[in-house]
Amino acid sequence: MALFDNENVNVDVLKKRAFNYRWAEVPDGTIPLTAADPDYPVAPEIREAMMAYINDGYFSYTPKMGYPEFRESIARALYARKQEKIDPDLILPIDSAARGMYVIAETFLRPGDEMIVFDPVDYLFKESALAAGAVPVLFPAVLKDGHIDLSELEKYITPKTRMIGLCNPHNPYGVVYRKEDLEHIMGLCEKYGLYIMNDEIWSDIVFPEKPFISIYALGNERCRRVYSVFGFSKSFGIAGLRAGCVYCTDRDGFEKIVNKSAVLTTAGGIASISQIAGTACMDKCYYWVDEFLAHLKKNRDYALERLSSMPLITCHKPQATYLLFPCIKEFGMTSEEFTDYLKEKVQLALVSGGEQFFGPGSQGYCRICFATSAEILKEGLDRLEKGIHLLIQERNL
Repeated sequence: MALFDNENVNVDVLKKRAFNYRWAEVPDGTIPLTAADPDYPVAPEIREAMMAYINDGYFSYTPKMGYPEFRESIARALYARKQEKIDPDLILPIDSAARGMYVIAETFLRPGDEMIVFDPVDYLFKESALAAGAVPVLFPAVLKDGHIDLSELEKYITPKTRMIGLCNPHNPYGVVYRKEDLEHIMGLCEKYGLYIMNDEIWSDIVFPEKPFISIYALGNERCRRVYSVFGFSKSFGIAGLRAGCVYCTDRDGFEKIVNKSAVLTTAGGIASISQIAGTACMDKCYYWVDEFLAHLKKNRDYALERLSSMPLITCHKPQATYLLFPCIKEFGMTSEEFTDYLKEKVQLALVSGGEQFFGPGSQGYCRICFATSAEILKEGLDRLEKGIHLLIQERNL
């Protein structure tokens, strides 16, 4: 049995454990292509490492900065996969990339400061700015020739601007930034003395047509005001273990991050078992990620082919992530109305565009996660097609 066959998706277990708008939170009979979380069990090496640790019977305090071997494994993987040369001493293990974003915002933003947040983008950029008392300033992130048009970005910088949020690869567009895009953003940050919150949680899930380019490709010295987060949930399927890290190239800034994170008082930090799992991910499980990526490419191409044949819906081709972000504006209804209709009429759950998850610029779109089996994806798309035809008939579109 191949790793990503349909037989490896245990829906019975998913209905008990897969929350966050997924199998455990939808009515029986509903297919959720919702939260960005794989339907597959984790690599066996992760389970083996965790069981070996558990069987020793001790769950003592960890080093405040995390296990050295965990930090070293992250540094090795960052270099091997993305050519990011990061000192292990400048890597802070933390309980999720999301928490890392909050810590970065709370470290460098003061009440009343402004943070440029792309619209649309994952809502955690806005929420982390708000948590720090800052003001998120929404930059309309419009696609042009398959890339985000940055030509108007500088106009959104004011004397109060202190940080720009960078989601690379971009969620929900699935866009990989080009080197010239990163140069443009870095040039603005150098010109105005801004920080960059750099979210690379999707950087492993990049399709071969468009290789990932890290902002660190511009040179570590230029990246001294870049503070990055990475997590293990998208690549390895361990969202419930709350494993992530913050890293940078500037030692003074890193010390501020550490102090704000509360790891030195043991109020913050990451569980020992999560670090064991994370080390196994970095050292032993990239073969699994690469096979997963090959499976995802087939799913992406199949889904795009299906969507292209459906009326009144259009979708660009993502270069990364396991997310599709089709436009549904031709139906003349809000994103919420569209996804609610699908849930009611054809028992299909998708993520709605709109303010809640991605910002107002995502209104008129929905998001489809294809990190599942080919069979489940086909059934979900069959239901989408059926729902669209029902909607067209009811509304005489």
